[in-house]
Amino acid sequence: MKIDINEIINSAAGEIAAATLQTLPELKLKYLGKDGEITKILKTLKILKPDERKELGQKANEAKKIIEQALENKEKELSQKAIQEKTASQKVDISPIFYFPVNSGHFHIITKTIEDISQIFISLGFKIAKGPEIETDWYNFQALNHPEDHPARDVQDTFYLQGSKDLLRTHTSPVQVHVMQNQKPPVRVIVPGRVFRNEASDASHSSTFHQIEGLFVNQNVTFVDLKSTLASFVKKFFGQNISLRFRPSFFPFTEPSAEVDVQCFFCGGKGCGVCKQSGWIEILGCGMVHPNVFKAVEYDSENYTGFAFGMGVERIAMLKYGIDDIRLFYENDLRFLRQF
Repeated sequence: MKIDINEIINSAAGEIAAATLQTLPELKLKYLGKDGEITKILKTLKILKPDERKELGQKANEAKKIIEQALENKEKELSQKAIQEKTASQKVDISPIFYFPVNSGHFHIITKTIEDISQIFISLGFKIAKGPEIETDWYNFQALNHPEDHPARDVQDTFYLQGSKDLLRTHTSPVQVHVMQNQKPPVRVIVPGRVFRNEASDASHSSTFHQIEGLFVNQNVTFVDLKSTLASFVKKFFGQNISLRFRPSFFPFTEPSAEVDVQCFFCGGKGCGVCKQSGWIEILGCGMVHPNVFKAVEYDSENYTGFAFGMGVERIAMLKYGIDDIRLFYENDLRFLRQF
């Protein structure tokens, strides 16, 4: 009995090449089914001699694998072709039936103001420093020339932690002390951060708000350096045409001290209700670092001088963007926040 395995393989290959998705199952039965060509060969093995049985059995199994692979490849080819033809023949409208506008997120106006102010001072050579919001009395008051009986303590109504002498910092100035304790001059830093005062909230006051403190210490630092630094900041933040002035003032940790006013944005300096008819609006406090502060951090006040300044971020933002109530920053009203 002579069986030509190659003839079966070639015949299958030709039929598979010309097959469709509908005829492939028929070809699988024809060659690999229980009554198929390969199965018929395998059934004849029992009547062959051992050597012939082994040889024919190997060839039949190889032919079975070849035909199975050819059928599988053809099915993949035809399936992909069918998908491509269907996709090409159908136009799908992917435009939504309903459109819901999506608002992209952005920084909160306070965060944006802090970032804008910080970038200006960074361009002037300052670095950013941070410190703890929970402080000791020494850092918050005594090291900043506020002895226990100092009347300035009464102005800053303080949140003290229950059962502790620690407190929520009333200003960002304690970070100056931390920085100077850990760094020898020159020091040039700004300190953005949150501060706390035990006071009732109204249109211009909040128990929690933000400050940006500045400190520059080196040899031969003068009040002229302070004025030129703050003038550069004011011009860059509020505009080159804005006017500013320095008024004598008092702060325990600076001497001499001053407050900085800018020309009223609302009346152009003519006088209005916002500036109380003065034509000027106060934006920050500043001064030369008091020798007692240098003494607390073991700086030699004979060799080093420095200046410090501090501003309320909310106040700066209110002035720049024409906001008349500090509480708007914290009410999370999207109608307000989306304006910035």
